[in-house]
Amino acid sequence: MTDLSAPTLTQQLQGALTLQRQAYAAQPVPTLAQRQADLRALAAFIHDHQDAIVQAINADYGHRSVHETLLTEVVPVLSAIRHARRHLRGWMRPQRRGIDRLAFGLAGNRVIPQPLGVVGVIVPWNFPLNLSFEPLSAIFAAGNRAMVKMSENSRHLAQLLIERIPAYFPPEKLQFFDETGAVGIAFSQLRFDHLLFTGSGATGRAVMAAAAQNLCPVTLELGGKAPAVVCDDFDLRTAAERILFVKYLNAGQICTSVDHAYVPQAKVQDFVQMARAIVPARYASLDSPDYSSVIDRRAYERLVQALEDARARGATVISLLPGPALDEVRHRIAPHLVIDAPADCLLMQREIFGPILPLVAYSSLDEVIARINAGPRPLALYPFSNDQPTLDRLLDHVMSGGVCINDALLHVAQDDLPFGGVGESGMGHYHGHEGFLTFSKLRPVFRQARWSSMTLLMPPYGRLADRLLAFFTR
Repeated sequence: MTDLSAPTLTQQLQGALTLQRQAYAAQPVPTLAQRQADLRALAAFIHDHQDAIVQAINADYGHRSVHETLLTEVVPVLSAIRHARRHLRGWMRPQRRGIDRLAFGLAGNRVIPQPLGVVGVIVPWNFPLNLSFEPLSAIFAAGNRAMVKMSENSRHLAQLLIERIPAYFPPEKLQFFDETGAVGIAFSQLRFDHLLFTGSGATGRAVMAAAAQNLCPVTLELGGKAPAVVCDDFDLRTAAERILFVKYLNAGQICTSVDHAYVPQAKVQDFVQMARAIVPARYASLDSPDYSSVIDRRAYERLVQALEDARARGATVISLLPGPALDEVRHRIAPHLVIDAPADCLLMQREIFGPILPLVAYSSLDEVIARINAGPRPLALYPFSNDQPTLDRLLDHVMSGGVCINDALLHVAQDDLPFGGVGESGMGHYHGHEGFLTFSKLRPVFRQARWSSMTLLMPPYGRLADRLLAFFTR
Protein backbone atom coordinates (compact mmCIF):
# COMPACT_ATOMS: atom_id res chain seq x y z
CA MET A 1 0.00 0.00 0.00
CA THR A 2 1.26 3.47 -0.88
CA ASP A 3 2.15 5.65 2.09
CA LEU A 4 0.15 8.80 1.35
CA SER A 5 1.98 10.61 4.15
CA ALA A 6 5.39 10.07 2.50
CA PRO A 7 6.82 13.23 0.96
CA THR A 8 6.94 13.40 -2.82
CA LEU A 9 10.22 13.71 -4.69
CA THR A 10 9.66 17.43 -5.18
CA GLN A 11 8.89 17.85 -1.48
CA GLN A 12 12.04 15.96 -0.50
CA LEU A 13 14.23 18.09 -2.73
CA GLN A 14 12.54 21.31 -1.68
CA GLY A 15 12.85 20.30 1.96
CA ALA A 16 16.60 19.78 1.57
CA LEU A 17 16.95 23.13 -0.16
CA THR A 18 14.92 24.90 2.53
CA LEU A 19 17.08 23.36 5.25
CA GLN A 20 20.26 24.57 3.56
CA ARG A 21 18.82 28.02 2.90
CA GLN A 22 17.92 28.40 6.56
CA ALA A 23 21.45 27.39 7.56
CA TYR A 24 22.86 29.89 5.08
CA ALA A 25 20.66 32.66 6.48
CA ALA A 26 21.86 31.87 10.00
CA GLN A 27 25.51 31.93 8.96
CA PRO A 28 25.95 33.47 5.50
CA VAL A 29 29.73 33.92 5.62
CA PRO A 30 31.69 31.00 7.09
CA THR A 31 35.11 31.82 8.49
CA LEU A 32 38.39 30.72 6.99
CA ALA A 33 38.68 28.07 9.70
CA GLN A 34 35.22 26.69 8.94
CA ARG A 35 35.94 26.47 5.23
CA GLN A 36 39.26 24.79 5.86
CA ALA A 37 37.44 22.27 8.06
CA ASP A 38 34.99 21.51 5.24
CA LEU A 39 37.85 20.94 2.81
CA ARG A 40 39.63 18.67 5.30
CA ALA A 41 36.39 16.69 5.72
CA LEU A 42 36.14 16.20 1.95
CA ALA A 43 39.68 14.83 1.85
CA ALA A 44 39.08 12.70 4.94
CA PHE A 45 36.05 11.05 3.35
CA ILE A 46 38.10 10.04 0.32
CA HIS A 47 41.02 8.76 2.41
CA ASP A 48 38.69 6.79 4.70
CA HIS A 49 36.67 5.25 1.84
CA GLN A 50 39.16 5.00 -1.02
CA ASP A 51 38.79 1.24 -1.49
CA ALA A 52 35.01 1.39 -1.22
CA ILE A 53 34.90 4.22 -3.77
CA VAL A 54 37.03 2.24 -6.23
CA GLN A 55 34.85 -0.85 -5.77
CA ALA A 56 31.61 1.12 -6.18
CA ILE A 57 32.74 2.77 -9.42
CA ASN A 58 33.97 -0.61 -10.70
CA ALA A 59 30.54 -2.10 -9.99
CA ASP A 60 28.80 0.76 -11.77
CA TYR A 61 30.94 0.29 -14.89
CA GLY A 62 30.87 -3.49 -14.95
CA HIS A 63 34.65 -3.16 -14.97
CA ARG A 64 36.69 -0.02 -14.36
CA SER A 65 40.46 -0.18 -14.10
CA VAL A 66 41.51 0.40 -10.48
CA HIS A 67 44.48 2.45 -11.61
CA GLU A 68 42.32 4.62 -13.86
CA THR A 69 39.96 5.39 -11.00
CA LEU A 70 42.87 6.39 -8.79
CA LEU A 71 44.59 8.35 -11.56
CA THR A 72 41.59 10.22 -12.93
CA GLU A 73 39.39 10.60 -9.87
CA VAL A 74 41.08 10.22 -6.49
CA VAL A 75 44.39 11.94 -7.29
CA PRO A 76 42.91 15.03 -9.03
CA VAL A 77 40.32 15.59 -6.31
CA LEU A 78 42.86 15.40 -3.48
CA SER A 79 45.12 17.73 -5.45
CA ALA A 80 42.28 20.24 -5.95
CA ILE A 81 41.47 20.18 -2.24
CA ARG A 82 45.11 20.77 -1.30
CA HIS A 83 45.34 23.63 -3.79
CA ALA A 84 42.21 25.27 -2.40
CA ARG A 85 43.40 24.96 1.20
CA ARG A 86 46.80 26.39 0.32
CA HIS A 87 45.39 29.47 -1.42
CA LEU A 88 42.10 30.03 0.39
CA ARG A 89 43.26 32.82 2.69
CA GLY A 90 44.41 34.89 -0.29
CA TRP A 91 41.26 34.13 -2.30
CA MET A 92 39.05 35.34 0.56
CA ARG A 93 40.94 38.60 1.04
CA PRO A 94 38.96 41.68 -0.09
CA GLN A 95 40.36 43.39 -3.16
CA ARG A 96 41.34 47.03 -2.83
CA ARG A 97 40.34 49.22 -5.75
CA GLY A 98 41.51 52.66 -6.84
CA ILE A 99 39.88 56.04 -6.19
CA ASP A 100 37.39 57.18 -8.82
CA ARG A 101 37.52 60.69 -10.24
CA LEU A 102 33.95 61.32 -9.04
CA ALA A 103 34.78 60.55 -5.42
CA PHE A 104 37.35 62.99 -4.03
CA GLY A 105 37.94 62.24 -0.37
CA LEU A 106 36.95 58.60 -0.82
CA ALA A 107 37.59 56.40 2.21
CA GLY A 108 38.11 53.27 0.10
CA ASN A 109 36.70 50.93 -2.56
CA ARG A 110 36.65 47.18 -2.02
CA VAL A 111 35.42 44.04 -3.75
CA ILE A 112 34.40 41.36 -1.27
CA PRO A 113 34.01 37.72 -2.40
CA GLN A 114 31.02 36.33 -0.51
CA PRO A 115 29.17 32.99 -0.65
CA LEU A 116 26.23 32.74 -3.03
CA GLY A 117 24.27 30.39 -0.78
CA VAL A 118 23.19 26.96 -2.01
CA VAL A 119 24.75 25.43 -5.13
CA GLY A 120 23.28 22.53 -7.08
CA VAL A 121 25.58 20.06 -8.86
CA ILE A 122 24.42 17.57 -11.50
CA VAL A 123 27.06 14.88 -11.99
CA PRO A 124 27.62 12.55 -14.99
CA TRP A 125 28.57 8.90 -14.73
CA ASN A 126 31.97 8.93 -16.45
CA PHE A 127 33.95 10.50 -13.56
CA PRO A 128 31.43 10.54 -10.74
CA LEU A 129 33.85 11.19 -7.87
CA ASN A 130 35.96 13.75 -9.74
CA LEU A 131 32.98 15.68 -11.10
CA SER A 132 31.24 15.86 -7.73
CA PHE A 133 34.11 16.38 -5.28
CA GLU A 134 36.26 18.72 -7.38
CA PRO A 135 33.35 21.20 -7.72
CA LEU A 136 32.65 20.73 -4.01
CA SER A 137 36.20 21.81 -3.20
CA ALA A 138 35.49 25.16 -4.91
CA ILE A 139 31.93 25.41 -3.59
CA PHE A 140 33.06 24.92 0.02
CA ALA A 141 36.12 27.13 -0.43
CA ALA A 142 33.71 29.89 -1.46
CA GLY A 143 31.66 29.24 1.70
CA ASN A 144 28.54 27.70 0.15
CA ARG A 145 26.32 24.73 0.84
CA ALA A 146 25.60 22.06 -1.78
CA MET A 147 23.10 19.56 -3.08
CA VAL A 148 24.51 16.95 -5.50
CA LYS A 149 22.55 14.74 -7.89
CA MET A 150 24.35 11.64 -9.12
CA SER A 151 23.78 9.79 -12.39
CA GLU A 152 21.49 6.81 -12.87
CA ASN A 153 24.62 4.91 -13.95
CA SER A 154 26.37 5.62 -10.63
CA ARG A 155 24.00 3.73 -8.35
CA HIS A 156 26.63 1.97 -6.25
CA LEU A 157 28.67 5.10 -5.68
CA ALA A 158 25.55 7.17 -5.01
CA GLN A 159 24.45 4.70 -2.36
CA LEU A 160 27.88 4.85 -0.72
CA LEU A 161 27.79 8.66 -0.65
CA ILE A 162 24.21 8.86 0.61
CA GLU A 163 24.93 6.40 3.42
CA ARG A 164 28.32 7.66 4.60
CA ILE A 165 28.61 11.38 3.85
CA PRO A 166 26.33 12.29 6.82
CA ALA A 167 29.14 11.21 9.16
CA TYR A 168 31.28 13.99 7.66
CA PHE A 169 28.77 16.71 6.75
CA PRO A 170 25.36 17.59 8.21
CA PRO A 171 22.46 17.74 5.71
CA GLU A 172 22.30 21.52 6.01
CA LYS A 173 25.83 21.59 4.50
CA LEU A 174 25.84 18.75 1.94
CA GLN A 175 23.36 16.20 0.59
CA PHE A 176 23.66 13.64 -2.21
CA PHE A 177 20.75 12.32 -4.26
CA ASP A 178 20.42 9.24 -6.44
CA GLU A 179 18.74 9.31 -9.86
CA THR A 180 15.71 7.08 -9.38
CA GLY A 181 13.63 8.53 -12.20
CA ALA A 182 12.77 12.17 -12.99
CA VAL A 183 15.07 13.42 -10.20
CA GLY A 184 17.18 15.39 -12.67
CA ILE A 185 14.19 17.34 -13.97
CA ALA A 186 12.93 18.22 -10.49
CA PHE A 187 16.46 19.02 -9.32
CA SER A 188 17.16 21.47 -12.14
CA GLN A 189 13.89 23.27 -11.39
CA LEU A 190 14.94 24.14 -7.83
CA ARG A 191 15.71 27.75 -6.97
CA PHE A 192 19.43 27.34 -6.42
CA ASP A 193 21.83 30.27 -6.20
CA HIS A 194 23.99 28.58 -8.85
CA LEU A 195 23.74 25.33 -10.79
CA LEU A 196 26.65 23.35 -12.23
CA PHE A 197 25.85 20.74 -14.87
CA THR A 198 28.30 18.37 -16.56
CA GLY A 199 26.99 16.17 -19.35
CA SER A 200 25.68 16.12 -22.88
CA GLY A 201 24.67 19.17 -24.86
CA ALA A 202 21.09 17.96 -25.27
CA THR A 203 20.60 17.53 -21.52
CA GLY A 204 22.48 20.76 -20.88
CA ARG A 205 19.93 22.68 -22.95
CA ALA A 206 17.09 21.19 -20.91
CA VAL A 207 18.84 21.99 -17.61
CA MET A 208 19.52 25.56 -18.69
CA ALA A 209 15.90 26.04 -19.78
CA ALA A 210 14.64 24.79 -16.42
CA ALA A 211 17.10 26.96 -14.47
CA ALA A 212 16.11 29.99 -16.54
CA GLN A 213 12.64 29.89 -15.01
CA ASN A 214 14.29 30.84 -11.71
CA LEU A 215 16.91 33.10 -13.30
CA CYS A 216 19.42 30.73 -11.74
CA PRO A 217 22.96 31.23 -13.10
CA VAL A 218 24.32 28.08 -14.71
CA THR A 219 27.77 26.71 -15.42
CA LEU A 220 27.59 24.14 -18.21
CA GLU A 221 30.43 21.72 -18.87
CA LEU A 222 29.48 19.82 -22.00
CA GLY A 223 31.69 18.14 -24.59
CA GLY A 224 32.11 17.99 -28.32
CA LYS A 225 34.54 16.78 -30.92
CA ALA A 226 37.92 17.79 -29.50
CA PRO A 227 40.58 17.41 -32.20
CA ALA A 228 44.27 16.59 -32.01
CA VAL A 229 46.35 18.19 -34.76
CA VAL A 230 49.66 16.42 -35.42
CA CYS A 231 51.84 18.89 -37.31
CA ASP A 232 54.53 17.83 -39.75
CA ASP A 233 57.41 19.03 -37.58
CA PHE A 234 56.46 16.99 -34.50
CA ASP A 235 57.86 13.51 -33.80
CA LEU A 236 55.11 11.12 -34.89
CA ARG A 237 55.95 8.35 -32.42
CA THR A 238 55.71 10.72 -29.45
CA ALA A 239 52.41 12.11 -30.72
CA ALA A 240 51.00 8.61 -31.22
CA GLU A 241 52.02 7.43 -27.76
CA ARG A 242 50.40 10.41 -26.06
CA ILE A 243 47.23 10.56 -28.16
CA LEU A 244 46.58 6.82 -27.88
CA PHE A 245 47.04 6.86 -24.11
CA VAL A 246 44.42 9.58 -23.64
CA LYS A 247 42.04 8.23 -26.28
CA TYR A 248 41.74 4.78 -24.72
CA LEU A 249 41.88 5.93 -21.10
CA ASN A 250 38.54 5.03 -19.51
CA ALA A 251 37.69 3.42 -22.87
CA GLY A 252 37.46 6.88 -24.40
CA GLN A 253 34.62 7.98 -22.14
CA ILE A 254 36.01 11.43 -21.33
CA CYS A 255 34.46 14.72 -22.41
CA THR A 256 37.92 16.20 -22.99
CA SER A 257 39.35 13.14 -24.75
CA VAL A 258 40.77 13.34 -28.26
CA ASP A 259 37.71 12.75 -30.43
CA HIS A 260 39.65 12.48 -33.73
CA ALA A 261 43.17 13.26 -34.93
CA TYR A 262 44.39 15.21 -37.94
CA VAL A 263 47.55 13.60 -39.32
CA PRO A 264 49.62 14.69 -42.34
CA GLN A 265 48.58 12.69 -45.42
CA ALA A 266 52.00 11.08 -45.85
CA LYS A 267 52.11 9.92 -42.21
CA VAL A 268 48.73 8.25 -41.71
CA GLN A 269 49.97 4.71 -42.43
CA ASP A 270 53.00 5.25 -40.20
CA PHE A 271 50.64 6.30 -37.39
CA VAL A 272 48.59 3.14 -37.95
CA GLN A 273 51.65 0.90 -37.76
CA MET A 274 52.80 2.60 -34.60
CA ALA A 275 49.37 2.17 -33.05
CA ARG A 276 49.38 -1.54 -33.89
CA ALA A 277 52.52 -1.84 -31.75
CA ILE A 278 51.76 0.63 -28.97
CA VAL A 279 48.22 -0.38 -27.97
CA PRO A 280 48.74 -4.20 -27.61
CA ALA A 281 51.80 -3.46 -25.44
CA ARG A 282 49.46 -1.61 -23.05
CA TYR A 283 46.44 -3.91 -23.23
CA ALA A 284 47.28 -7.54 -24.04
CA SER A 285 43.66 -8.33 -24.91
CA LEU A 286 40.10 -7.19 -24.38
CA ASP A 287 40.25 -8.98 -21.01
CA SER A 288 43.04 -6.76 -19.67
CA PRO A 289 42.26 -5.53 -16.12
CA ASP A 290 43.73 -2.18 -17.17
CA TYR A 291 41.08 -1.66 -19.84
CA SER A 292 37.67 -0.32 -18.80
CA SER A 293 34.24 -1.31 -20.03
CA VAL A 294 31.77 0.88 -21.86
CA ILE A 295 29.31 2.05 -19.22
CA ASP A 296 26.15 0.21 -20.36
CA ARG A 297 24.50 -1.69 -23.18
CA ARG A 298 22.93 1.40 -24.74
CA ALA A 299 26.31 3.13 -25.05
CA TYR A 300 27.88 -0.09 -26.33
CA GLU A 301 25.26 -0.50 -29.05
CA ARG A 302 25.58 3.16 -30.08
CA LEU A 303 29.34 2.77 -30.58
CA VAL A 304 29.03 -0.54 -32.45
CA GLN A 305 26.43 1.04 -34.73
CA ALA A 306 28.75 3.97 -35.44
CA LEU A 307 31.59 1.58 -36.31
CA GLU A 308 29.38 -0.43 -38.63
CA ASP A 309 28.04 2.74 -40.27
CA ALA A 310 31.58 3.90 -41.04
CA ARG A 311 32.61 0.46 -42.37
CA ALA A 312 29.52 0.18 -44.56
CA ARG A 313 30.30 3.57 -46.09
CA GLY A 314 33.81 2.68 -47.15
CA ALA A 315 35.96 3.52 -44.12
CA THR A 316 38.77 1.22 -43.02
CA VAL A 317 38.08 -0.01 -39.48
CA ILE A 318 41.08 -1.39 -37.56
CA SER A 319 40.92 -3.21 -34.22
CA LEU A 320 44.19 -2.71 -32.36
CA LEU A 321 44.04 -5.77 -30.10
CA PRO A 322 44.52 -9.45 -30.91
CA GLY A 323 41.48 -11.66 -30.52
CA PRO A 324 37.83 -10.59 -30.44
CA ALA A 325 37.16 -6.88 -30.93
CA LEU A 326 33.81 -6.89 -29.15
CA ASP A 327 32.38 -8.39 -25.95
CA GLU A 328 28.65 -7.81 -25.93
CA VAL A 329 28.03 -9.42 -22.54
CA ARG A 330 30.52 -7.19 -20.69
CA HIS A 331 29.99 -4.28 -23.14
CA ARG A 332 33.65 -4.00 -24.06
CA ILE A 333 34.98 -2.60 -27.32
CA ALA A 334 38.64 -2.94 -28.30
CA PRO A 335 40.57 0.21 -29.19
CA HIS A 336 39.91 1.03 -32.85
CA LEU A 337 41.28 3.29 -35.55
CA VAL A 338 39.08 4.40 -38.43
CA ILE A 339 40.62 5.64 -41.68
CA ASP A 340 38.76 7.61 -44.38
CA ALA A 341 35.54 7.98 -42.41
CA PRO A 342 33.04 10.03 -44.48
CA ALA A 343 32.49 13.51 -43.05
CA ASP A 344 28.76 12.88 -42.67
CA CYS A 345 28.96 9.46 -40.99
CA LEU A 346 27.89 8.95 -37.38
CA LEU A 347 31.46 8.91 -36.06
CA MET A 348 32.24 12.31 -37.53
CA GLN A 349 28.92 14.00 -36.83
CA ARG A 350 28.64 13.57 -33.07
CA GLU A 351 30.93 13.17 -30.09
CA ILE A 352 32.29 9.62 -30.11
CA PHE A 353 32.75 9.12 -26.34
CA GLY A 354 34.29 5.70 -26.77
CA PRO A 355 37.52 3.86 -27.75
CA ILE A 356 37.35 4.74 -31.46
CA LEU A 357 39.84 7.14 -33.04
CA PRO A 358 39.21 8.41 -36.59
CA LEU A 359 42.38 9.59 -38.34
CA VAL A 360 41.79 12.48 -40.72
CA ALA A 361 44.47 12.97 -43.36
CA TYR A 362 45.31 16.54 -44.31
CA SER A 363 47.64 18.34 -46.68
CA SER A 364 47.60 21.91 -45.29
CA LEU A 365 46.99 23.59 -41.96
CA ASP A 366 44.43 25.89 -43.60
CA GLU A 367 42.39 22.80 -44.40
CA VAL A 368 42.44 21.70 -40.76
CA ILE A 369 41.51 25.14 -39.44
CA ALA A 370 38.62 25.46 -41.88
CA ARG A 371 37.25 22.03 -41.02
CA ILE A 372 37.40 22.56 -37.26
CA ASN A 373 35.81 25.99 -37.54
CA ALA A 374 32.98 24.59 -39.66
CA GLY A 375 31.70 22.74 -36.60
CA PRO A 376 30.84 23.74 -33.01
CA ARG A 377 33.68 25.06 -30.88
CA PRO A 378 35.31 22.11 -29.11
CA LEU A 379 35.90 21.73 -25.40
CA ALA A 380 39.62 21.17 -26.04
CA LEU A 381 42.24 21.55 -28.77
CA TYR A 382 45.39 19.41 -28.88
CA PRO A 383 48.06 20.78 -31.23
CA PHE A 384 51.33 18.83 -31.55
CA SER A 385 54.10 21.09 -32.84
CA ASN A 386 57.39 22.64 -31.75
CA ASP A 387 57.06 25.49 -34.24
CA GLN A 388 55.82 28.60 -32.43
CA PRO A 389 54.36 30.35 -35.51
CA THR A 390 52.34 27.20 -36.25
CA LEU A 391 51.07 27.05 -32.67
CA ASP A 392 50.23 30.75 -32.70
CA ARG A 393 48.28 30.30 -35.90
CA LEU A 394 46.19 27.49 -34.42
CA LEU A 395 45.63 29.38 -31.17
CA ASP A 396 44.61 32.54 -33.03
CA HIS A 397 42.32 30.90 -35.56
CA VAL A 398 40.70 28.01 -33.66
CA MET A 399 38.64 28.79 -30.55
CA SER A 400 38.18 26.07 -27.94
CA GLY A 401 37.45 25.72 -24.27
CA GLY A 402 41.04 24.81 -23.38
CA VAL A 403 44.32 23.92 -25.07
CA CYS A 404 47.00 21.35 -24.29
CA ILE A 405 50.11 21.63 -26.45
CA ASN A 406 52.11 18.49 -27.30
CA ASP A 407 49.96 16.27 -25.11
CA ALA A 408 46.29 15.71 -24.38
CA LEU A 409 44.02 16.11 -21.37
CA LEU A 410 46.70 17.41 -19.01
CA HIS A 411 45.42 21.01 -19.00
CA VAL A 412 42.42 19.72 -17.04
CA ALA A 413 44.70 18.45 -14.26
CA GLN A 414 46.34 21.84 -13.63
CA ASP A 415 44.82 23.26 -10.45
CA ASP A 416 45.78 26.82 -11.33
CA LEU A 417 44.12 26.78 -14.77
CA PRO A 418 40.38 27.36 -15.31
CA PHE A 419 38.35 24.57 -16.87
CA GLY A 420 35.34 25.28 -19.06
CA GLY A 421 33.86 25.18 -22.52
CA VAL A 422 32.85 27.79 -25.05
CA GLY A 423 29.76 27.93 -27.24
CA GLU A 424 28.24 24.46 -27.63
CA SER A 425 30.96 22.91 -25.46
CA GLY A 426 29.77 24.85 -22.42
CA MET A 427 29.86 28.12 -20.53
CA GLY A 428 31.54 29.30 -17.37
CA HIS A 429 34.66 28.07 -15.58
CA TYR A 430 35.71 26.34 -12.42
CA HIS A 431 38.84 24.66 -10.95
CA GLY A 432 41.20 26.55 -8.66
CA HIS A 433 40.74 30.28 -8.20
CA GLU A 434 38.21 30.45 -11.05
CA GLY A 435 36.08 27.91 -9.20
CA PHE A 436 36.18 30.05 -6.07
CA LEU A 437 35.14 33.09 -8.14
CA THR A 438 32.37 31.20 -9.96
CA PHE A 439 30.73 30.21 -6.68
CA SER A 440 31.20 33.63 -5.05
CA LYS A 441 29.46 36.93 -5.44
CA LEU A 442 32.09 39.62 -5.99
CA ARG A 443 30.35 42.41 -4.11
CA PRO A 444 31.52 45.94 -4.83
CA VAL A 445 31.57 48.04 -1.69
CA PHE A 446 31.86 51.82 -2.02
CA ARG A 447 32.39 53.84 1.13
CA GLN A 448 32.00 57.58 0.90
CA ALA A 449 34.27 59.81 2.98
CA ARG A 450 33.01 62.48 5.36
CA TRP A 451 33.48 65.12 2.69
CA SER A 452 32.22 64.39 -0.83
CA SER A 453 32.79 66.17 -4.12
CA MET A 454 29.24 65.21 -5.10
CA THR A 455 27.89 68.08 -2.95
CA LEU A 456 29.37 70.43 -5.54
CA LEU A 457 27.29 68.80 -8.28
CA MET A 458 23.84 69.12 -6.74
CA PRO A 459 21.14 71.47 -8.09
CA PRO A 460 20.84 74.31 -8.65
CA TYR A 461 23.64 73.86 -11.18
CA GLY A 462 25.97 76.78 -11.68
CA ARG A 463 29.37 77.74 -13.02
CA LEU A 464 31.20 75.52 -10.52
CA ALA A 465 29.22 72.50 -11.70
CA ASP A 466 30.02 73.41 -15.31
CA ARG A 467 33.71 73.51 -14.52
CA LEU A 468 33.67 70.22 -12.64
CA LEU A 469 31.75 68.46 -15.41
CA ALA A 470 34.15 69.86 -17.99
CA PHE A 471 37.00 68.44 -15.90
CA PHE A 472 35.38 65.01 -15.56
CA THR A 473 34.51 64.73 -19.26
CA ARG A 474 37.79 65.91 -20.75
